[in-house]
Amino acid sequence: MLRIGICDDVYDARLVLRSALERILERRHVEGRFFEFSSGEGLLRWLESHAGELDLVFLDMEMGELDGMETARRLRALDVGLQLVFVTGYADHVFDGYSVGALGYLLKPPGAEQLEEVLDRAQGALYRDLDRAYICRSGDTHYRIPLGSISYFVSDRRQVTCVTPGREYTFYGKLDAVAAELGEAFVRIHQRYLVRAAAVDRVEGSEVVLRDGARLPVSRSCQQAALLALTRVELER
Repeated sequence: MLRIGICDDVYDARLVLRSALERILERRHVEGRFFEFSSGEGLLRWLESHAGELDLVFLDMEMGELDGMETARRLRALDVGLQLVFVTGYADHVFDGYSVGALGYLLKPPGAEQLEEVLDRAQGALYRDLDRAYICRSGDTHYRIPLGSISYFVSDRRQVTCVTPGREYTFYGKLDAVAAELGEAFVRIHQRYLVRAAAVDRVEGSEVVLRDGARLPVSRSCQQAALLALTRVELER
């Protein structure tokens, strides 16, 4: 599934773009889920509580109070892995997108060939980024969580919660499986806790203190291995 956001303050422009994208995805036999926004402010408010729920966003450059470029800068702060494409009626912004790592720049109305090319690049970029993100599912929603934003995982019976500075994601699973998937960048410090090594500031007795001030317990059985792993990661920085 490709989760696509369309942000444009003109309803007809959103409708035309969505219809064109739906036709392309149908030909490719790719399921698409669309989210429409009439302003940059609305998109940003939504993403604050739905981080990791979009793969690709088409942004109109010329909107109301918050234009496409400023919206893109703020989107980057919320989700560094989000793919961005600018759509505009003016060619004089063509180089602006490089500062926010935009995937492409399309003139309105974008043609099928241009959209095909952008989707090719988006899917390729998302595939390459899989090793820099953790993918989990909660209900019908899949979340793409950048590894660098994860503080730690904590398990409770059959559920695991991924904790980031802005949000927590809870899903069914086992912490052993999460640890095996993520490898040495994450360290088991307790039967219930798996911490991202780079998020640790220091170890104090039977606790690790994270850079955000959070304190997590270190069990006696994990203490020696955890200290060795955290030391190795610190030396490799």
